[in-house]
This record gives sequence, structure tokens and C-alpha cells, in this order.
Amino acid sequence: MQDRRNPSPPSAAIDTAILESILARRLRPGQRLGEGELASLFTVSRTLVREALMRLASRHIVEVRPRRGWFVVEPSSAEAKRVFEARRAVEAGLMRIMPALEPAHLALLQSHLSDERAAIVAGDHPRLVCLMGDFHIRLGDIVANPVLSEILRDLTARTILISMLYQSTTHAEESHLGHCRIVEALARGDRLAACDLAIQHLDEVEAGLDLDIAADPLADLRRSLDPTGALALPASSLL
Repeated sequence: MQDRRNPSPPSAAIDTAILESILARRLRPGQRLGEGELASLFTVSRTLVREALMRLASRHIVEVRPRRGWFVVEPSSAEAKRVFEARRAVEAGLMRIMPALEPAHLALLQSHLSDERAAIVAGDHPRLVCLMGDFHIRLGDIVANPVLSEILRDLTARTILISMLYQSTTHAEESHLGHCRIVEALARGDRLAACDLAIQHLDEVEAGLDLDIAADPLADLRRSLDPTGALALPASSLL
């Protein structure tokens, strides 16, 4: 009989690698993703690469530009606001269905918070960025709903692209304390408080973005040719 278990497609590793690289801020908004280069890197055909990129495009992680190829998406300010609205709805709902934390779950979350604190103290920004995004994904995993976990991962990745594009000011301590308060509420079984705290946390993250600043299409070239900052972004580029 035919196997009906729907195994992962051979190109799934490409999806995962691109998503994980965005979550770790190794891929930036607008970065080109060449089909040929990806095919060589993963030792697969360009057809399989295209399949992976099309799946990511359906999740609004990458986009294809006519006659130019595939790129990591550059969310508009309007899209950024919609993503944060979606995160508030999803994560508030997540808190409402969160099961009572088992000792293993609580230990895992507390260990994660300790890692966040250690990264803050050490000034390890790359690790801190990964941990901050991973916190929300870990909460989704506790619910053990694969559909919800995938939605959270995609929304978290899109939020990271937004923060890179719109020059997020880093409020590491504030974000870490927000995570701590959410865990404290869940530990005492207060789902409603956790719901309010999750929304408050996302409000604070969004407030750290300047969504009125237009993306600079020459940003990479500007940094390469002008390390001193003499070719600053003109005032006319501001919305």
C-alpha cells in the first residue's frame, strides 16, 4: 500500500534554513535569494528550491520580483501594523488556551529566561535576539498544536524583519521583564493576566519601532560606499 503519512518534501530543509536565518537575523529584509546558489548549497535541483521559495512566499516570508528573482520580504509600515495586530490576536488567544504549566514546562521557561538574562549581562546581542523571538515560539509549543506553532513562527519571523527594517530601538531589559511577567502569571494559573501581559508586551515592542520612516532602498550601498555617514539619508526620504 502507498504510504499515507505525508513525509516532509526533500526541499523542506531550505524552508527551515531560511526561516531560522531570519529568526537569527542573519538574513535581512530585501536580501536576494538566488535559485542557483541555493541549489548548489543544498545539493538539490532548482525545481526543489523554487518549490521551497513558493511555500515561503505563500507565508509572506519571501517574494519574487519580476525579472529579478527571489528576495526576503520588506514589509511596508501598513503591513507591519497588520502583523502586530495579528500577533496580539494570536498570542492573546494562546494565553487563553494555555494548559496548566507542568513542572517540566515551567523549568524550561525559567531556564529560557535565565538565558535571556545571561545574554543581556554579557551584551551578547545576536544570542539575545534569537532568545527573544524563541520565547514566544516556546509558549506555542507548550500548547502542542502544530498549526498554532507554525503560525507563531511565521509571525515572529515577520516581526523580526519589521524590526530590522524600521530601526527598532532595543529595549532588552523591558522585553525580558515582559517575558518574566508572562511566565509568572502562567505559573500561578492566571490566564487572563497572562493575556493582558502578552498584549502589553507586544504594544511595547511595536512602540519601539519608527513606522513613519520609509525604508531606504540604498541602505546597503550607502553603508558600503559611505562608512563615515557623509551620505546620510536625506530628509526628503522621511514620510
